[in-house]
Amino acid sequence: MNLTTFQPYGRAALFIFLVTCLTACQTKSGNGTYETYVVDKGNIETWESTAGVVEPANEVLLLSPATSIITSILKEPGQEVKEGEVILVLNTKEVEDKIEQLNDQLAVMQNNLEKTRLEARSNKADLSHNIETKKLKISSIKSVIADQEQLLEVGGISPAKFDETKQQLVLAEKELQLVQQKSAIKLQQLAADEKGLLLQIEIKQKEIEQQKELLTQLQVKAPSDGIILAIHGKKGEKIKGDELLVNLSDLTRFKIKATLDAKHKDMVSTGKRAYVLVDNTRLAGRIGSIMPTIEDGNLQFSVHLSNSQHPKLIPNQKVDLQIVERARYDVLRLKKGAMITNKKVQHVYVVNGDSAHQRELTLGLVTDEYIEVTGGLEEGDEVVISTVSPVGKASSVNVEKLKK
Repeated sequence: MNLTTFQPYGRAALFIFLVTCLTACQTKSGNGTYETYVVDKGNIETWESTAGVVEPANEVLLLSPATSIITSILKEPGQEVKEGEVILVLNTKEVEDKIEQLNDQLAVMQNNLEKTRLEARSNKADLSHNIETKKLKISSIKSVIADQEQLLEVGGISPAKFDETKQQLVLAEKELQLVQQKSAIKLQQLAADEKGLLLQIEIKQKEIEQQKELLTQLQVKAPSDGIILAIHGKKGEKIKGDELLVNLSDLTRFKIKATLDAKHKDMVSTGKRAYVLVDNTRLAGRIGSIMPTIEDGNLQFSVHLSNSQHPKLIPNQKVDLQIVERARYDVLRLKKGAMITNKKVQHVYVVNGDSAHQRELTLGLVTDEYIEVTGGLEEGDEVVISTVSPVGKASSVNVEKLKK
């Protein structure tokens, strides 16, 4: 630890204080305790203290997933529930019947698909056979034409007969072309039929999955930890789809319900900074909604926290609240000490190497903990903020660093 002694010029008294570069510090000697602080940048705030109560930040509304009948109610208003716990159960018969009906329709579609695929295989075989038959006929006619050409040369066949055979070849080739075109069209139709059936099957499967999901939703469960605020309906009562079933508070996020003496109402406005003190932990927040009426001389409002899921927050817990009244943010500041008064202009000792010199200081906002530095000091200046033994009116003092 580094210790520093400093002595006013022309005075015999010895002063000892702790030197630091970051925070305030203290040490003791026979002559007293001295404290310095390094000027830094930060926030300065003043606030009005009040009280509040922790309550759930959100209310969850659970709607009926379908038109149905309430068959059982497992939880009552005021009871706590955990995430996933069943609150009430709706009748499942209608949905189960629907799933059975859809499964039957799906089985018929899958059977039709199998029949279509078998028909496609049969048609492909027939078409292939027809094409091969036409090709064989053309090959046979070409063979006849070759023979007839030789006979025509020796006069064994008339030109008319030869021309007739050639016409037969032209007709056979056109028939083959027509069969091939029809075959391609037929195969495209069969492929389209199969694709259409596959699409219908996919749609039907999705409908079944949706109904199965709906079946699970007929067990109305808590989406998060919470408290049942209200249940709308009785056992045996028929309810419509999207009708409100349950009001549930969400115990995963919290806000503060606060009150403040009405005489301070001018300092409460939506969006204003506030702090909540919970077991020596300070949580930042902002003022939310403000009640328009004053009850018993108090103004009621809510505070929404930056960390609304902090583990120290407990429902109905009473907490202290600080409403920011005046503030300066990211300004030069100096910790308040015995040698720092509330005067707007004053003199302080600034440590510089082996000496400490008086410097004129001008202040801005003054709080119980910090003062805003508006002139005379810079960030990093080390200032003597308190001392038990008086320094007097010396304009500067000697500084001697000692090792301990």
